[in-house]
Amino acid sequence: MSASYLVFFLLGLLTIGGAVFMINFKRVVHMVIAVGVSFLSIAGLFVLLGAEFVAISQILVYSGAISILMLFGIMLTKHDASEEGSKSKGRVWLTFLGVAALFVVIFTGIQNTNWSAIPVKENTSSLSNVKEIGIEVFTKYVIPFELVSVLLLVALVGAIVMAKKEEE
Repeated sequence: MSASYLVFFLLGLLTIGGAVFMINFKRVVHMVIAVGVSFLSIAGLFVLLGAEFVAISQILVYSGAISILMLFGIMLTKHDASEEGSKSKGRVWLTFLGVAALFVVIFTGIQNTNWSAIPVKENTSSLSNVKEIGIEVFTKYVIPFELVSVLLLVALVGAIVMAKKEEE
């Protein structure tokens, strides 16, 4: 077993563990931290795949922005500790059995799959991963890229308008 397999196994375990802990935690802040661990582990998996730009985007967008947005949403809303429901023992065992069954199904699917080696195309150009993504985005996908920026601007203005209405 090589080091990359071990790192992949650990990152996969952290990803799944963060998701399972997010479901089972009772406090919302702990849930956000578990989701952050899961997001960072996914970024590590992207690094193993050789997609460094996607990994950095994952860290910046999901681990940073989305987690901070969730924490601000939690801090700005009113809620009591009594509102956070307690989980019964039966529900915890049912969740554990569901996760174990999903693990068995995925594990057997991976083990029974024929992983034939796919020939890798030699990249004759000396372009880096980030440069290739930039060329694709700003040549083929420039219109969708600009539409997404306009959509995000409209969402930002809408959030400001909604926040101003709540103050009045």
